[in-house]
Amino acid sequence: KQPQLIVKGALDREQRDSYELSLRVRDGGDPARSSQAILRVLITDVNDNSPRFEKSVYEADLAENSSPGTPILQLRATDLDVGVNGQIEYVFGAATESVRRLLRLDETSGWLSVLHRIDREEVNQLRFTVMARDRGQPPKTDKATVVLNIRDENDNVPTIDIRKIGRIPLRDGVASVAEDVLVDTPIALVQVSDRDQGENGVVTCTVVGDVPFQLKPASEGEGEPQNKRKYFLHTSAPLDYEAVRDYNVVIVAVDSGSPSLSSNNSLLVRVGDTNDNPPMFSQAVLEVSFPENNLPGERVATVVATDADSGKNAEITYSLEASPLSSEAPGSIFSIDPDSGDVSVQAVLDREQRDTYEFQVTARDKGVPSLQGSTTVVVRVSDRNDNEPRFMQDVFTFYVKENLQPNSPVGMVTVMDFDKGRNAELSLSIQPGDHDQGAGIFSIENDTGTIFSTVSFDREQQTSYTFKVKAVDGGEPPRSATATVSLFVMDENDNAPTVTFPSNSSYTVLPPSSNMRTVVATVVATDADTGLNADLNYSIVGGNPFKLFEIDPASGVVSLVGKLAPKHYGLHRLVVQVNDSGQPPQSTTALLHVFVNESLSNATVVESQVARSLHTPLAQDIAGDPSYELSKQRLSIVIGVVAGIMTVILLILVVVMARYCRSKSKHGYEAGKKDHEDFFTPQQHDKAKKPKKDKKGKKGKQPLYSSIVTVEASKPNGQRYDSVNEKLSDSPGMGRYRSVNGGPGSPDLARHYKSSSPLPTVQLHPQSPTAGKKHQAVQDLPPANTFVGAGDNISIGSDHCSEYSCQASSKYSKQVRAL
Repeated sequence: KQPQLIVKGALDREQRDSYELSLRVRDGGDPARSSQAILRVLITDVNDNSPRFEKSVYEADLAENSSPGTPILQLRATDLDVGVNGQIEYVFGAATESVRRLLRLDETSGWLSVLHRIDREEVNQLRFTVMARDRGQPPKTDKATVVLNIRDENDNVPTIDIRKIGRIPLRDGVASVAEDVLVDTPIALVQVSDRDQGENGVVTCTVVGDVPFQLKPASEGEGEPQNKRKYFLHTSAPLDYEAVRDYNVVIVAVDSGSPSLSSNNSLLVRVGDTNDNPPMFSQAVLEVSFPENNLPGERVATVVATDADSGKNAEITYSLEASPLSSEAPGSIFSIDPDSGDVSVQAVLDREQRDTYEFQVTARDKGVPSLQGSTTVVVRVSDRNDNEPRFMQDVFTFYVKENLQPNSPVGMVTVMDFDKGRNAELSLSIQPGDHDQGAGIFSIENDTGTIFSTVSFDREQQTSYTFKVKAVDGGEPPRSATATVSLFVMDENDNAPTVTFPSNSSYTVLPPSSNMRTVVATVVATDADTGLNADLNYSIVGGNPFKLFEIDPASGVVSLVGKLAPKHYGLHRLVVQVNDSGQPPQSTTALLHVFVNESLSNATVVESQVARSLHTPLAQDIAGDPSYELSKQRLSIVIGVVAGIMTVILLILVVVMARYCRSKSKHGYEAGKKDHEDFFTPQQHDKAKKPKKDKKGKKGKQPLYSSIVTVEASKPNGQRYDSVNEKLSDSPGMGRYRSVNGGPGSPDLARHYKSSSPLPTVQLHPQSPTAGKKHQAVQDLPPANTFVGAGDNISIGSDHCSEYSCQASSKYSKQVRAL
């Protein structure tokens, strides 16, 4: 009636930890009734199982320098028990103190982590045991071995150690090396190492910078550790103490880690001096300026030489020597201090005597063997204003042409100053002369000494100028000098000759009986120029158709060179040209009137002819008697006219007589009645009008020969008839007729001759308005001698013309000898 559960077999919780049973209760009724319940049996654990690690040995790699807390690995152990019996805790078993210091083991989870940083260079592997222990009573345990390999990290820089080698002294990082050591000489031993492992410990070592040193491996052995190497530091180029006295040799070592680490070390190489450099001057030629007129003993300059060596090798002494280009010893004028190099002058220098001195300074060092260097010293004596300006001449004489354009150069003065520089910079100026001839007229150019004129010269106004030129130098105080300038104006042919005698309106009477070479007149001319420009020569250029006259080219004397004949009677107009000898020449034309006749009975008539000559073109010849050559023709014309008149008269008489007889027969004779004109009765001419006075009260000019009419003809023997009357009287069958002023009793043959004459007349009017337009005028005459010719009023003879105009020919009046 009290049910019990009885264990019939061994229970193993690890196999089955619970059972679930169905428990049924049934009564005894009929039908029986029952109920059912579930009975669950839980198997409780006993600590009958020990913990078990998954592996007996745990191995892992750990990077060195891992930060604390870095998990390394997890140890895992299992326990089949449950509850407290299955709860496992992990503890270090056999572990050193370093392990316990470096690592941390989590008791619950079994995680092994870094407690402190691990340095591989100190510990490269950790080996220890870990125990897994449950909490049963009594507890059961298990253990596993843990092996931690510390993996290397590139955490160590290479180290460089420089040591002494051979005889090269090395102390406190300084190696002393003589500059004359041979190239490739080892001067130090370099050891390079790296505490890292593998690639992190493979080191490369080099020398950085531009230095004459390089590293060479000490050995080529294959068994040498990669992280430890040795090198020799060698010289790779010659050393020069004077160029570089100290070298800071920097050696850099770089490992092959990633990232790589490097380190450096330096060695100060101090180059030792040897006497391999001579003293040197900074300049091969030293130029010094030193003023003249000095005091003896003054310092001129200091020469300094340097020696790149040191010590005794750089101690220098100085001495003077002659320059290679000069044999003169400088000791007489200059001296030098052997220690300081001060150069002094021992004499007084004069730049005007000598402006340059040249010598050589030698510097020697005290090394063994001694070396030397030299420089050339050039002492240029500077100027002081101790000289006055000096003109090359005291008097400068210049010749200039007149009519020179203003502001043209007229001369150049030369002035010098023996000084130099500003002391020789001259300022030139024009100083007024005795009569103030230079002021305002001339200027001078400073740079060239050229003198310019501000005016144009006229030699005829002034032939010379005199003034002074002053030169002032730029010194302090300034010095000056003066020179006299004489300027002579040379003649230019700018003036034409001037005829002073004769005047164009004058005339000379020449008797027909004059012998050959008779001096007719002398033409006198002057020229304002001088020299060849005033050398005059005379020539007859017109008005000498018969070649009667000749003029001396030099003296101007006009002479008769031909024999005078009747046809030469009358007025001759010689056109005389006066030329000078300039280039180009200038000339003047003058008129010389020569009246050829036995005497001068009527000067007014000749003057009137001269006046008309002044207005007659020069190309027209008016020489001699113009009617002489025409007399023969006119004589024949007169004879023909007279014969014709007589024939007409006879015809008229015949006709008249015939009519008379017819009329008489018809009408009879009427006494006292004229039925025809008396042809022999001369016509009455109008009385000559008296000349009216002009507005000024002057009488008008009467025509020439208004009351004289003469017809001339040649005799058979060549002589000239005195008149037409003489010719007619000599002609057979002809009566002698002479008409004077148209008197009665004779036919007006002169008027008949004039009306039938085909020759035109030329009226000369001094005030003709057309003068100069149609005819040539005398050239280059002064105003008093100027005249014009007019030929405007030309008429054919008629009964209504004046007595003169009807008688005048193209040259002159028919009557000359009657004067």
